Amino acid sequence: MQNKAGVGDEGLVRGIRRWDLVAIAINGIIGAGIFGLPSQVYSLIGTYSIIAFIVCALVVALIILCFAEVSSRFDETGGPYLYAREAYQPAVAFEIGWLIWLARVTAFAANCNLLINYVGFFWSGATTTFWRATIIVLIVTVLAIINLLGIRQAAIVSNAFTIGKLVALIIFIAAGLFFLNPQAFAFGSAPATADFSRSVLLLVYAFTGFEMATIPAGEVRDPQRNLPRALLIAILVVAIVYILVQIVCVGTLPGLAQSTKPLADAGAHFLGTAGGAIISAGAVISITGNLNILLLSASRLPFAMAEQQQLPKLIGSVHKRFFTPYIAILITAALMMLLTLQSSFLALLTISTLARLVTYGATCLALPLFRHRNNVPPPAFRLPGGTAIAILSLMLIAWLLANSTREAQATAVAAGVGLLIYISYWIYSRSARKPRDRQPSSTPLSPSQSPSDRS
Repeated sequence: MQNKAGVGDEGLVRGIRRWDLVAIAINGIIGAGIFGLPSQVYSLIGTYSIIAFIVCALVVALIILCFAEVSSRFDETGGPYLYAREAYQPAVAFEIGWLIWLARVTAFAANCNLLINYVGFFWSGATTTFWRATIIVLIVTVLAIINLLGIRQAAIVSNAFTIGKLVALIIFIAAGLFFLNPQAFAFGSAPATADFSRSVLLLVYAFTGFEMATIPAGEVRDPQRNLPRALLIAILVVAIVYILVQIVCVGTLPGLAQSTKPLADAGAHFLGTAGGAIISAGAVISITGNLNILLLSASRLPFAMAEQQQLPKLIGSVHKRFFTPYIAILITAALMMLLTLQSSFLALLTISTLARLVTYGATCLALPLFRHRNNVPPPAFRLPGGTAIAILSLMLIAWLLANSTREAQATAVAAGVGLLIYISYWIYSRSARKPRDRQPSSTPLSPSQSPSDRS
């Protein structure tokens, strides 16, 4: 619900319109991955990498279909955290929120580090210790200010970066299709199943991020109708662009497997120095736009968790002038800056991907659960064969997780830290309450109490 000023029940302004939402979804998906992963996947399975792109697009599309129905039931902030809060126990919801936030923060740090490398194409000094730190601080500060000033400002910046990154990629595709070498598409013997599975898992990083559009639903106009449409439009656009990008890379760059900047190298190969510069500029635009959405969506998670008394009330504060969750934005931005300064791109890529897959599984499982319950809002979008698609999505997520047992240990440790935070704050909040505060509306949820138990 919202009043005439467009301020929702959470005190946030519903300033994100339908096409703003599409831009946010595309911006959330197209970040750093597509500018680095084409060569890594090609080095694993060669020309079969094109098939891996198609398979990953189909896997993610099935997951998005589940998100489309589940998201159409709600109009509050939180995304997968909100869905888990309504479907499961509070402790599970906190873990989902924690993992989504962790995935966003680690993705920001990974992508911001890669951004510095692409800036280095134009200015070699950018990768030195001093200037690297200076650029990181400047980027995080500017993005934090944009997000603090209001949701419309953040949406406008997102729209501009979405257009910029799509233009660069379309130029790359349109020019590259004229320089394809047919012999480069010869398929050799089929790759090992483990290599193909690992390739798809790597590509999940490039294809995901769509859920960031669902998190600020409390600031979206008519989210129950607009979110499903935005998600489906976004994955269609991204799948077409990504598959064509890989075709151009395979067909134009002989040394693709050894390239660290495959799109820039391919662009320079068929367009000369100007081509490399255009693609490097596109990478800078793409990654910067993605960083803006990462901060926007990540900061809304601690806000939503504070709203449910699972984090201190202060974190849920809304600025009286700008109507933004300013405390959550400042905390998230500060941690993003610290982690970026202390880490690298590859060190954080896998944990971000695995954390996302776990949260995706929780949302897919919520679809059939909600269909068999009467205490949740009806969906504005009902997916034909939704239960079967949810089960298939869960099987595919399990397949991807099964091929990453080594990396899963770090994610399990991170989940354990989240559980420790949840239990610690629950104990603290119970011990800090005074008798006059023991009202049902302000009592923190116990680990075994569901949100519906309050009524």
